[in-house]
Amino acid sequence: MSRLIKAGIVGASGYTGGELVRLLHAHPNVGSLALSSRTYSGKKVGDVFSSLRGLDYQFEELTPEQIVADTEVVFVAAPHGVAMQYAPIVDAAGKKMIDLGPDFRFRDVSVFERWYKIPHSCPDLLADAVYGLPEVHRLEIAEATIIGNPGCYPTSIILALAPLLEAGAVADGFVIADSKSGVSGAGRKADAAYNFCELTGEVRPYGVLHHRHVPEIEQELSLLAKSGVKALFTPHLVPTIRGIVSTVYVSIKPDYSKESLRSLFEERYKDEPFIRLLGEGSHPGTKAVLGSNYCDISVDFDESTSMAVVVSAIDNLGKGAASQAVQCMNIMFGLDETAGIAGLPVFP
Repeated sequence: MSRLIKAGIVGASGYTGGELVRLLHAHPNVGSLALSSRTYSGKKVGDVFSSLRGLDYQFEELTPEQIVADTEVVFVAAPHGVAMQYAPIVDAAGKKMIDLGPDFRFRDVSVFERWYKIPHSCPDLLADAVYGLPEVHRLEIAEATIIGNPGCYPTSIILALAPLLEAGAVADGFVIADSKSGVSGAGRKADAAYNFCELTGEVRPYGVLHHRHVPEIEQELSLLAKSGVKALFTPHLVPTIRGIVSTVYVSIKPDYSKESLRSLFEERYKDEPFIRLLGEGSHPGTKAVLGSNYCDISVDFDESTSMAVVVSAIDNLGKGAASQAVQCMNIMFGLDETAGIAGLPVFP
């Protein structure tokens, strides 16, 4: 039997934190959980998440030194600026950290500081941090001690475009991504803009032309293409709880057909356990990936305009956050990559 890992979660009382508790509690290779929450310190996890009633965990307000000392891997499910407080302590202790925020997603510290408006306190550690998208950076993740877990929107967009960019099939360095997300992506907070009356029956764009995920998307797409890629990304909030659908448009070089484009996806993703390439006439939807680590993808091609339309769907709290972080943990510790996250989606 494999030894059991000691894991800790910072920000354990948010939506992503709660999803991490659910997954790690049932994980066959995780033996203990330390749950840090300033807001709910002293409360049992079941008192905060009714879905987790019966679990014998209690939230505590733990210092970075305390949670790092008591664990082997720390998940930081908190806003930007928090993970960088933990990273030097994790590094000095020889432990591992998976940041579900943006502090360690960027290769260029100036990009982070320009978009997030705060100085990075440990830029020296960025050089060793790895962007935690297993389908693209699996080998680097296996050797990493600090992971910058991808954003939910970027995950859906990068996976939709990776086969095309790697094969050099894109005619120019420009992509358009139209994405729609459930409201859980905004986090667990009281805000009139996200209450029932404001959201029901409403679909609204936000962050038009200046969403913080744009530089993250462009960084990873450019690495895949081995040249600069610009992205026009428009997210929308829709009246559902969880899930993301991204419809991505890209111009394709001459001599490609729908069949040849599809073959690129089939070859690229044939061994990926969490990518499901849909058949002719089928397109992804959020309900088909609910509560899972799957990414569903469809590929269409308009020969009259030489434009490919790639649609992807993920659960923003799953493959877009918590279950992808667990997938990274599995790789970092040399475990079965699907351990603890192999469950099928919930339907309806």
